Amino acid sequence: MPTPLDREFVRSAARAADRTAVPLAAEPDREPAGVQHRGLARRVKTLIAAYRSPDSALHGDQRAVAAATTHLRALRAAQTLTGLFAGGDNVQSPPDSAFTVNDVCDAHVLAAGAGPELRDVTAALADIADAATGPLLTGGAHTPNHRWELSAALARLHRSFPDDRLLDRVEEWLAEGVDIDAEGLYSERSALYASHVTNPSLLLLAEVLDRPDLAAAVERNLATTLDLIRPDGTVETVHSRRQDQKHPFPLAPYLPHYRLLAIRTGRGDFSRAARLAAAGGIDDWDLLAQTLLTPDLCRALPAPDTETLPRDRYLTTARLAQRASATAHTVVYGGSDVPEHRRIRSGLACNPTFLRLFAGDAVLDAIRLTRGFFDLGPFRAADMRQLADNRYRLTETLTAAYYQPLPKDQRRDDGGYRLVDEGRFSAAMAFPDRPRDEVSHTTHVDVDLREDGADLRIDISGPRVPWALELTFRPGGVTEGAVPIGDGRWCLTTGPMTYRVGDDEIRVEAAVEAGEPLAGPDRSDILRYDPGQDYTVVGGTDATTGNGVHIGGLGPHTVTLALRARRPAPVV
Repeated sequence: MPTPLDREFVRSAARAADRTAVPLAAEPDREPAGVQHRGLARRVKTLIAAYRSPDSALHGDQRAVAAATTHLRALRAAQTLTGLFAGGDNVQSPPDSAFTVNDVCDAHVLAAGAGPELRDVTAALADIADAATGPLLTGGAHTPNHRWELSAALARLHRSFPDDRLLDRVEEWLAEGVDIDAEGLYSERSALYASHVTNPSLLLLAEVLDRPDLAAAVERNLATTLDLIRPDGTVETVHSRRQDQKHPFPLAPYLPHYRLLAIRTGRGDFSRAARLAAAGGIDDWDLLAQTLLTPDLCRALPAPDTETLPRDRYLTTARLAQRASATAHTVVYGGSDVPEHRRIRSGLACNPTFLRLFAGDAVLDAIRLTRGFFDLGPFRAADMRQLADNRYRLTETLTAAYYQPLPKDQRRDDGGYRLVDEGRFSAAMAFPDRPRDEVSHTTHVDVDLREDGADLRIDISGPRVPWALELTFRPGGVTEGAVPIGDGRWCLTTGPMTYRVGDDEIRVEAAVEAGEPLAGPDRSDILRYDPGQDYTVVGGTDATTGNGVHIGGLGPHTVTLALRARRPAPVV
């Protein structure tokens, strides 16, 4: 018996498309102003999908065709003599143009399938695709996901305009191997690029090239992402190497991929994720076109499975651990790239947050630790080891140096020595040629994950320097037991505090095992977050926003922290 269609899903996708397409069709001759080429192509695709879909308010409406034609003129005008598109963050970018060509090719399939009514639209799309084929065939990339976006565009071009050169170029890119690790994470470890670029590109390539191994890679990534879904319906990004490492990322963009693979594989866990991704409603106005291009998306989902709690996962490649229960969802992270590369850089995992805790509506978004050691910035673990089930140790040793006079055979009469970066700063002092006296500072953070939170033991050794632990709670709650120190910040010495949102709360208790008493509220010089000189030298910061509770002192210190989530018992 064939699987029934999910009519409500299709209607929801049509309503989302209509929210964009109907206003455009209402003024079909209005020239789009200030819309980049990617937005123009997506609008064309959506207008054609709405014209073709019986569930759209624009089904068969010539105003949709007229609006698509107006946008196609603007899109052609944005295409330079090279065949690439002008505008966007990158200059003369084959990958940026590939995003647009992917939509152009999908729109071409939809328009060609509509018959003579869209003959002129089909021809215009073919002209744009033809002009872009050459530069995409020879163009390069500068991020990992660009390879797959480019390959998907070439495969789509071949689908509509067969050319063996296009397939040969795709095979050249794919011969590098898909950059997915043993844990199912792509090399960029980014929810943003996995959901918007890599997964959809690999699924398209799997279909056009008959490569089930590429669909299997997507399934592996989606399976791992299941364990990264947070209680607030977002996907964990603290380990990302891209810009989403600093921001919450919604699950919604994963909807078509979880849905498609749930339907094709029968996986109940993917069905559960697809339902969760759609729980807030469908806003993706591109989804209607996808239902027409991939009819499997319209089939009913298999029965979802029930999430089993508690659930534990340690991703060794990203050094990310979590424990999820009905009471608390706790994340521990020790996978920063900064200790190895000694710099803050786009493409590196730089987020210094090493723990998060969710207790329903009460959320501890970040725990960070700064030390006043040569302005080298906050604690970012260089090593993370699993000591036992749900027990982890994060470690970082910072080293700075004082340099001795140059050896006689390295000295210059003119004093013109090489300008060298020594890892902390740069100077014309030929640092590698000098003897050095090193000063070191080591921090260990032991974390014991519990069903109701976590126990931390923080050991700060080395010279006597200030340190501060910052706990950033998501706004919307009430802080009790800590001392206000201004600007939405509090101080905690020893003793308990609570952060409460409704009936949900997080309780924090600090204690000193070794070292001086903790700093009081009068020590604003200590109780602050310091992003380090890589940010401050250019007047920047990576500080979090929210309600900050600070614990600090002058090390060496050994401090324990008990974090406990409390929530009302579920109604049975």
